[in-house]
Amino acid sequence: MKDKTIDYVLRTTWLAVNKMYNEEAAEFGTTMATGFALLSIDPDKGTPSTSLGPKMGMEATSLSRTLKMMEEKDLIVRKPNPEDGRGVLIFLTEFGREKREYSRDKVLTFNNAIRENIALDKLHNFYEVAEVINNMISNKKIYNKEQILK
Repeated sequence: MKDKTIDYVLRTTWLAVNKMYNEEAAEFGTTMATGFALLSIDPDKGTPSTSLGPKMGMEATSLSRTLKMMEEKDLIVRKPNPEDGRGVLIFLTEFGREKREYSRDKVLTFNNAIRENIALDKLHNFYEVAEVINNMISNKKIYNKEQILK
């Protein structure tokens, strides 16, 4: 493993997870992005469309496409936000709630399988390392453009 960069391990692992989830989702004519969106929408109160993108880490264009497809498949409905006339709330339909449970079960199955095969202390280390990497990226501690311009 010494020849592999951290980036390579992260990327190939994520691609494998992504492929696995997409293969599962394809059996039901959907995608991992749809399952992730279903899990990101509050099943009781709905979710403002503006907070969904950042919550999922998706660009607005990709999210719009995903939400349009979800609406066409009767997974969600859009309703005006009563607290903000300009905003829209995304709600799950009954069918969307069913598919949300299915997505939730798939995620829990994956998590349980990993937990059964990796020692708890190693999982804690994994979470710690991931948190440090995310913090370094979000705090611009790797590629700081201000430092480069000096």
